[in-house]
Amino acid sequence: MRIGFIGLGNVGGKLAKNLLNNQFDLTVFDKNKEILNDFELSGSKIASSITQLVENTDLIITCLPSPEVCAEVLESNIGIINSIQEGQIWMEMSTTDEEQLKKHAAMIEEKKAIALEAPVSGGCHRAATGNISIFVGGNREGFEKALPILKCLGRKILHTGNFGTASILKVITNYLATVHLVALGEAWTIASKSNLDLNKVFKGIASSSGNSFVHETESQVILNGSYNINFTMDLVEKDIGLFQRIASRLGVDLEIAPIILDIIKDGKEKFGDRAWSSMIVKRLEDRFNTSFRADGFPEELVDFEEKKTGIEI
Repeated sequence: MRIGFIGLGNVGGKLAKNLLNNQFDLTVFDKNKEILNDFELSGSKIASSITQLVENTDLIITCLPSPEVCAEVLESNIGIINSIQEGQIWMEMSTTDEEQLKKHAAMIEEKKAIALEAPVSGGCHRAATGNISIFVGGNREGFEKALPILKCLGRKILHTGNFGTASILKVITNYLATVHLVALGEAWTIASKSNLDLNKVFKGIASSSGNSFVHETESQVILNGSYNINFTMDLVEKDIGLFQRIASRLGVDLEIAPIILDIIKDGKEKFGDRAWSSMIVKRLEDRFNTSFRADGFPEELVDFEEKKTGIEI
């Protein structure tokens, strides 16, 4: 199967490299010429336009930073919808707005092509190794056609149901991860101000009922001081905004999410749009003149787990 990949950012670039490393016939497109040069040197084909990419592939994957960019790539005169043909597959791997996705899926299906959504969860370090989790929404027949590719890209693949269900689930999981991260900032502040051994605190939380995936991963780069989680403040703000948008459509008056969004906005204002999202805890480090540093933690997360062929869960 010939694969086209549009959007080679922190997550998309790692997913696309995974396909390339597994000898798939890959064509890529991105606005960043340096990234394209790197992929070309690694053996990928480079499309000069979205149209050219669509015309020369069977499966088109998009992994883009915002609903606005998704709309441009799909709906413009030179976008995917204008070029896609009967039988081709479009698979959206971005974390984006569920209502917009449904609109795009309907437009794709009008062309007698197949629409799937496949957002990923588990961190950029696992996207690089193919050990990430993937939620897939859409027609079961289309899911099964894409499953061999999905098994290469991820370790645990969940078919969530109709188109739109995967995006809602992904937004929920990103919201929970952000809540855990903000709470960790307060936890580390109390630990630091209490003069506890932060190495032992890390182990204690990890072995307790207070543990979380976010602690096991993001706490490491927080304690190192790099904060490098390969995910940025603007993307977290987008995700919490999507969560609140879903709640508004459902008539649910949220209590915690608005507070979390205010905290994220404050962090973005202090450290910048493209600051690592784990720097949200630095607000409290700075405010209370303390430090969360400890020896022995990595500057950047690396997945050391052996890659196994993905399975449907």
